[in-house]
Amino acid sequence: MLNDTRPEEAARRRRWPVAVGAALGGCSLVAASAVPASAHDAGRGHDTQYVSLGDSYTSGPLIPQQVDANCARSDHNYPSLVAAQRGVSAFKDVSCAGATTEEMWKPQGTNGPQLDAVRRDTDLVTVQIGGNDVGFGSIIQTCARLAAQDLSGNPCERYYASSGIDQLTLNIVQTAPKVDRVLRAVHARAPHARVLVVGYPDLLPDDGTGCYPSVPFASKDFPYLRDTEKRLNVMLRLVAAWNHAEYVDTYAPTRDHDMCKAPADRWIEPLQPASPAAPAHPNAKGEQAMAGAVLERLGKGRGRD
Repeated sequence: MLNDTRPEEAARRRRWPVAVGAALGGCSLVAASAVPASAHDAGRGHDTQYVSLGDSYTSGPLIPQQVDANCARSDHNYPSLVAAQRGVSAFKDVSCAGATTEEMWKPQGTNGPQLDAVRRDTDLVTVQIGGNDVGFGSIIQTCARLAAQDLSGNPCERYYASSGIDQLTLNIVQTAPKVDRVLRAVHARAPHARVLVVGYPDLLPDDGTGCYPSVPFASKDFPYLRDTEKRLNVMLRLVAAWNHAEYVDTYAPTRDHDMCKAPADRWIEPLQPASPAAPAHPNAKGEQAMAGAVLERLGKGRGRD
């Protein structure tokens, strides 16, 4: 385990609030991932050793076929689709529903520490983590509960900003050094691997409109929660660039297929799913869309946007 008490680690952690806070202030970032050219073709060809790390957006809860009950992992999640399309020689998916950055080092039921799957001969690693550190599940529950108080207003936003500082933005800033630590550990274990940080897909209408009661949030909380997710993705992009990893944008490819859309058009299921998927999670089409984004990133070549 990395020693986070060293002076250089402490200094690095102090820099994160400033760097991420500045980026989130404008909620936009264009950052090229400066990746060494020595492994330009990592993740390409039949000799590739591929490891997938992540949470439930990676594992694919309830999507057929479920191959790991402990982690709610599907054999049609995006890592499995990427592995099949790329024809990799070895594939290890240790993503697990409910995982936070802590589960990279800690077991989760029968799932061992996820980082244990990353070895020196690993060529390709995808990482999708941070949503549970920010509090995806509790945010949904809180905002749904508060909506009944003011359906036309923004009770959720007022709740999280009641101290004068938006707590969800603060959560994102505080999650940045955790994701940074994960990526540094991946690089330390697999120094020649191509590392892709996968962002989160479009959960709510990008134009800020609501769809109560299908998604039970107050009308003015929809744009607030949309912007919160965008801030999370900006942070992940920033941390990826800082760590010489590549960022995979899954928001743009899934735009207009959010949980408010009709069942035939949505790739993210609402709180009462119509397709096999966990509430507020990608369905099979959503996993396919994220796989497409990863494959497109891989096809562009390492470090090229």
